Amino acid sequence: MKDQDSIFFRNFSLLLGGLVLLTIILAVISYIRNSTISEGKEQAIDRSLIAQEIAPVAKVNTGGEIVAEVAKTEEKPAAAFDGSTDGKMIFDNVCAACHATGAAGAPKLEASEWTDRMAIGIDGLIKSAIDGKGAMPPRGGRPDLNDEQIKASVEFMTSGF
Repeated sequence: MKDQDSIFFRNFSLLLGGLVLLTIILAVISYIRNSTISEGKEQAIDRSLIAQEIAPVAKVNTGGEIVAEVAKTEEKPAAAFDGSTDGKMIFDNVCAACHATGAAGAPKLEASEWTDRMAIGIDGLIKSAIDGKGAMPPRGGRPDLNDEQIKASVEFMTSGF
C-alpha cells in the first residue's frame, strides 16, 4: 500500500508543479502583452470603444426631451388627439392619472377639493394647467395639448361645481 501512496503523491506533485509552471508562464505572457499595448495609444481607443459598447440602449422619457424638441422647432407641433376639444376624453386620457386618484395632492373631482382652487376663477385654473403648478407639470405633462384642449379639460373637470 505504501508504494501506491507514494506513486499517487509523486504523480499529484508533478501535476501540481506543471499547473503552477503553466500559471507563471501565462502571467508572464499577459504582462508582456499588456505592457506593449500600454505604450501605444490603443488603450485610449479601447476605453472609448468600451464606453460605446456599454452605453444604455434606451432612456426614460420624462417629457423633458419632448418639450426641448418642440421648443427647437419653429412650427407648432400637431395637437394631441387630432385637436379634439372633448374635455372628458382629454381628462380620461391625460388628467385622470392624477386627478382620479389624488396622486401628488391632485384634487379629485369632488367639490370639497376644489373650493379653494375655484377662488382664482376658471381663467386662473386654465393658466395653472397650462403653466403647471406644484407637482403638476405644464399641460399635464403633454406638451402637445393646445390651449383650447387644456381649457376644455379644465371646464370638464370643474363643470360639476
